Amino acid sequence: MPAIGTIAPAETLRLVDLITPTQHGIASRVLSRSGGGSITLFAFAAGEGLTEHASPFEALVLMLEGALVLTIGGQAVEARPGDIVRMPANVPHAVDASASSRMLLIMLRG
Repeated sequence: MPAIGTIAPAETLRLVDLITPTQHGIASRVLSRSGGGSITLFAFAAGEGLTEHASPFEALVLMLEGALVLTIGGQAVEARPGDIVRMPANVPHAVDASASSRMLLIMLRG
């Protein structure tokens, strides 16, 4: 039995079916969580985002659809489907969706 908020093992699932975007907001779903980190699926409505913040963990953003601008340590980076972007631990970052978007956030704990 999977932990609350995670997906079942040994089952093929379509990422697009695992989260329902909201018209004017952000949706998220934890797909996997362990002592080594977590994987979270996010859906952003166009014009939505996350204000600048920092995390003590290394993170990777894997773009699935749409377009995001990630500001990492003051540097703006555009991310489109198929792109992967590294966000170092303890570096301030923000997310802005220039279009309706989905991404996987992979958090790596040291």
